[in-house]
Amino acid sequence: MDQYTVTGMSCAACSARVEKAVSKVPGVTACSVSLLTNSMGVEGEAASGAIVKAVEDAGYGAALKGAADSARAGGAASSAAGDALQDRETPALRRRLFSSLGFLAVLMYVSMGHMMWGWPLPAALARNHVAVGLIELLLTGIVMVINQKFFVSGFKGFLHGAPNMDTLVALGSGASFVYSVYALFAMTDAQLKGDMSGVTAYMHEFYFESAAMILTLITVGKMLEARSKGKTTDALKGLMKLAPRTAVLLKEGVETEVPIEQVKKGDVFVVRPGENIPVDGIVLEGVSAVNEAALTGESIPVDKEAGDPVSAATVNQSGYMRCEAVRVGEDTSLSQIIRMVSDAAATKAPIAKVADRVSGVFVPAVIAIAAVTFAAWLLAGEGVGFALARGISVLVISCPCALGLATPVAIMVGNGMGAKNGILFKTAVSLEETGKMEIVALDKTGTITSGEPEVTDVLPAPGIEREELLTCAYALEKRSEHPLARAVLAYAKELSYDAPEVEAFKALPGNGLTARLNGSILRGGSFSFIDSQCGAPEAMRRQFETLSEAGKTPLFFAKDQEILGMIAVADTIKEESPQAVKELQDMGIRVVMLTGDNERTARAIGRQAGVDEVIAGVLPDGKESVIRSLREQGKTAMVGDGINDAPALTRADVGIAIGAGTDIAMDAADVVLMKSRLTDAAAAIRLSRAALRNIHENLFWAFFYNVVGIPLAAGLWYPVFGWKLNPMFGAAAMSLSSFCVVTNALRLNLLNVHDPSKDRRLRWRKAEAAYGQGAPRAAKEQAEAENFENETEEVKMKKTMKIEGMMCGHCEARVKKCLEALPGVEEAAVSHEAGTAEVSLAGEVADEALKKAVEDQDYKVLAIE
Repeated sequence: MDQYTVTGMSCAACSARVEKAVSKVPGVTACSVSLLTNSMGVEGEAASGAIVKAVEDAGYGAALKGAADSARAGGAASSAAGDALQDRETPALRRRLFSSLGFLAVLMYVSMGHMMWGWPLPAALARNHVAVGLIELLLTGIVMVINQKFFVSGFKGFLHGAPNMDTLVALGSGASFVYSVYALFAMTDAQLKGDMSGVTAYMHEFYFESAAMILTLITVGKMLEARSKGKTTDALKGLMKLAPRTAVLLKEGVETEVPIEQVKKGDVFVVRPGENIPVDGIVLEGVSAVNEAALTGESIPVDKEAGDPVSAATVNQSGYMRCEAVRVGEDTSLSQIIRMVSDAAATKAPIAKVADRVSGVFVPAVIAIAAVTFAAWLLAGEGVGFALARGISVLVISCPCALGLATPVAIMVGNGMGAKNGILFKTAVSLEETGKMEIVALDKTGTITSGEPEVTDVLPAPGIEREELLTCAYALEKRSEHPLARAVLAYAKELSYDAPEVEAFKALPGNGLTARLNGSILRGGSFSFIDSQCGAPEAMRRQFETLSEAGKTPLFFAKDQEILGMIAVADTIKEESPQAVKELQDMGIRVVMLTGDNERTARAIGRQAGVDEVIAGVLPDGKESVIRSLREQGKTAMVGDGINDAPALTRADVGIAIGAGTDIAMDAADVVLMKSRLTDAAAAIRLSRAALRNIHENLFWAFFYNVVGIPLAAGLWYPVFGWKLNPMFGAAAMSLSSFCVVTNALRLNLLNVHDPSKDRRLRWRKAEAAYGQGAPRAAKEQAEAENFENETEEVKMKKTMKIEGMMCGHCEARVKKCLEALPGVEEAAVSHEAGTAEVSLAGEVADEALKKAVEDQDYKVLAIE
């Protein structure tokens, strides 16, 4: 997508006009104009010159955002990073406003203070009404010159056949001024003729103060709107300011500080404690803790050592590191985040098209209504002054700006909130659509689970010491390249075991391993392999089946003909996965898990995660077809992290990529979760729904304001209630409408995207939909009853144990295993950090039985609740 800066736009009618003009250029496949950022995104093969010409022919200005802008976003010129979104509009409007207020104050004193409240004027002026009129004419003219932009832009758009908000302001203020000038000449003629009653009558026909007040109040509104719009891009500005300005390169042993744009791929740079990492790289030397909160929102520092990746704009907190630059300029992680956020702001949400269609005809319609209003009141017998005031009120109260800003401000704030929380929406469409999902499909490996096998159980055979089993397993697996072997090695290293060297090592594909150690034959591998070599007892077979049912892979080890025991390895689920699944379900979303594992293992993982449905045995190239079938049942999101997930991510209505996954998956996705936490998928949906709700509120008030305001301004209620609107109050209302829409969008900054407390409210709404629109009360009562029953059952069927003595994940595994071995215990969620075990029960289980099971493992139970 090519980005352009567009100048001269003042309202939604302008952006619609530009979009329409550029869309007609041959070679343009898509065009989206943002009134909020005065930018335009264009896709296609059209030449930039043709696009700029189309914009200029429509009456506006355009320029391609060149390499300099891109460099800013990438960090190549961080001193200019803020320039891209610097608020230049507010200071200019502030100067115009203060200048206008100075002359308006004098004008109001002369025109209304003296006439209405008898405030003193010099004697020469007090007796000379023509002189007073001339002073009002002069002061109004000065205010009009100060605010000439309204007239230049308004009449320019009118002449190009594209009237805009400035056209309405220019017509309203201009009509007031022209009619007042006519009244001044008429009054002068009456005074020359000695007709003092005519002089007094024409004095009351002056609308000079209205003409000046309209321009000043609209400027107030524009300034407030510009200031609020500036705040909507704070998140993006903050990201740009993170870009480091310099780097310390190491060349021939000498450290040299250079501007960031001079860093090239392959350069070696050094980072000391407290310094920002300048570009993405790989650690060559050193150990440190790096704070990655700028990119992921995660406040806990991440340990880095040789071979680990580091990212630009993160902070080195403790040690000295020597790194090699891998990605520089626009290719860094920070640059990609900035590009995603800014591209999303440049795109247009589908819901914005409604406002665009209305805005395209809104201004001409308002001008027509104003003309009809003026003519109707003249035909009704009212004076020219009265009719003109009604027509001017219609012109100045109408606000297409509110319609045009309703969607983009909410999209910009929503994207900024997402970026702060490590959730990146690539387009406005993805931000709008994510909240509409009815089904979420989760890839198992790397999404629900950690993606790295871990040792969960070490079970020595009777008469065999645990140390002997682990030593032999370590020695045998040390020579293996199988992924499960890495889990055993990592576990043994963690416990500081030494591995003796083996001889005659052989890997038997599909079966296991053999080797010699001190004259003995070591064997390791599957149950069938060890059973065929040594003959496994029935008790060990039952243990094997139990572990397999739990989704674990038991590895058996033997020495000569004696079985030493088994070590169970599993791809364990992430700590937050059950919570994430529950949050999605509370939002009324059906959660499906996709995996290539066998049915038994898949169901075990599915039970732990709490998903609604498990689809097992899915081949890597089969995920796309599964997503296609799920889409027939409802709007579907796919969450994945691997290369094999890319087709499914593309096929889904919304693809969500885990940030720690592959670049291909991130490229294929619509949403990227930088923290790699599954709970952020629920947060993304929560944020999307809040943004969409905010857009609906903005559109409602924008339409409602015009539907109520225009009839009032036209005097529709005057014959019934005597209500009429002064043009000055109409201008004030117009000014505040856009400000209110932008301010409402800024409320999104108060949203806690990780707060699931309101999600449960969605359950009765979903039930209402199931019961039909005719029975909302029945639906609500039924859903509330179900919620009460579920919550009551949850209280009855769960117990929390407080346990002392657990120190690590292995302690958790022991406590979990002993509790889940008890009859009536469905599941035990154990945390050594919290010192608790949440026990889910299928039936009544005595507290004493739970306590005895844990204390038999040498842990102390403090309480059971």
